[in-house]
Amino acid sequence: MADTTIQTPKETKPSNEFAKLTLFEKISYGAGDLAQNLIFGTVGSMLLFYLTTVDGISAAAGATIFLVVRWVNVFWDPFVGAFVDKRNPKAGKYRPYLLWFGIPLTVLTALLFLPIPAVHGSIIYAFCSYLATAMVYSLVNIPYGSLNASLTRDTDEISSITTIRMTEANVGNLMVYTFLPLFVQMASPDKINKDIGMFGIHLNLGNYASRAAGPAYFKVMMIYMVIGFGLLMLTYFGVKERVVATKAETENVKYSDLITEFKRNKPLRVLGGFFLIGFTFMFFGNTVWPFFMQYNVGHSEWMASIGLIGSIPGIFLVFLWPKVKKVIGKKGFFYLFLGLFIVGSLLLWIWGFPQFKNHIALGYAGRFIQQWGITSATGYMWSMVPEVVTYGEYTSHKRSAALINSLMGLFFKIGLALGGIIPGYVNAFVGFNGNKPTQTATALSGITWSMIWIPIILAFVAMWIMSKYPLTDADVDKMNHELADQRKAELTKQNA
Repeated sequence: MADTTIQTPKETKPSNEFAKLTLFEKISYGAGDLAQNLIFGTVGSMLLFYLTTVDGISAAAGATIFLVVRWVNVFWDPFVGAFVDKRNPKAGKYRPYLLWFGIPLTVLTALLFLPIPAVHGSIIYAFCSYLATAMVYSLVNIPYGSLNASLTRDTDEISSITTIRMTEANVGNLMVYTFLPLFVQMASPDKINKDIGMFGIHLNLGNYASRAAGPAYFKVMMIYMVIGFGLLMLTYFGVKERVVATKAETENVKYSDLITEFKRNKPLRVLGGFFLIGFTFMFFGNTVWPFFMQYNVGHSEWMASIGLIGSIPGIFLVFLWPKVKKVIGKKGFFYLFLGLFIVGSLLLWIWGFPQFKNHIALGYAGRFIQQWGITSATGYMWSMVPEVVTYGEYTSHKRSAALINSLMGLFFKIGLALGGIIPGYVNAFVGFNGNKPTQTATALSGITWSMIWIPIILAFVAMWIMSKYPLTDADVDKMNHELADQRKAELTKQNA
């Protein structure tokens, strides 16, 4: 790991901790979300599908790989969080990690789809490459997430940052969940001219579920990785850290603070639980979507058009989030959009009936409403992480942003893993066979449970968890101003 000898911050004058950020800085920060979705979002969307069809690994083996790697993350992520919190590299507390580990992350992610005979069907290679990618991802994702709480304490600015970053994140989702499968099909062999369900456009699309499609995945991924690294560098050069731990706070960070903070910080526990459940059912849908379109609906050529419609709310309706929250409050916001997710999922369930499979309008409506709900619920909750950091600082006098973000990242990654693991085991249990062009009725039923019913059940659980969240906007504003006043007083005393 690069030299991270502790360099305590220069504390001769206080920074503007309630700074108003420029539009460029907000866009630069959000570019990191776009980059990480391009780089690592492919894992949640296509890796299990690739491993169990193109690579020829069994569904059970693929699910087990996800399971073991995520258990490693359970121990690795808190270590990374404490490591980051205990250090202040010269170029910034969090920004340097984007530079140091951006290139390894992009290279390793591309190698997950390496199309050479020596590693085809190798469970050992699939496991080792995924493990290495996941561990390096933590060294980028945790510092990046911590940056959010270091830009400003202003709650309105944090909401604005969240709106912009989630817009960019959902552009990344569009590139991954909509256009990645299309680009891979366009680059795959055995092409057939098909109507992609978008304005009457016909394209020559290959079979992206065959072994011969391996090189197509790798080529597309290489292009995505180059773009992703460029976006990480935009974040690195375009943002400024303003709210960081003091010298005393940095020196007092202990690895045991992870357990202490989790026990003491109720908002952290509640939001962490919501992260876990929310991202579990989100990645259920992302993982199973290619299976659902390929086998239940039977129109994989429509994935791009359906995905394009589904991406509209996450890109063009994000500006409504602060307005909706202002009218109905934080909890009401989550109840509303989780309810929309449930309605959209039910429409997709109806679309899977034999008599409706060819009605693309039903797929448009279901995916639009479903994605409006899930992208809003799992997007806006990131704006609540800085207030959890503030609560921890207010009650413990330690600003452990990276530790808290490592916990949130851990819940996120466990959710990501469960969203890939459980559908894989469900597929194995119901007899899914990726080498066959059609599946049994039992296998199709298993895909439906993973795509529709389990996510709906978890959405209701997420509503209940959010009902327990204790912090209001007034509470957060009060804590932030008191902390800023205390820091100014301490720095004035030091400079006297």
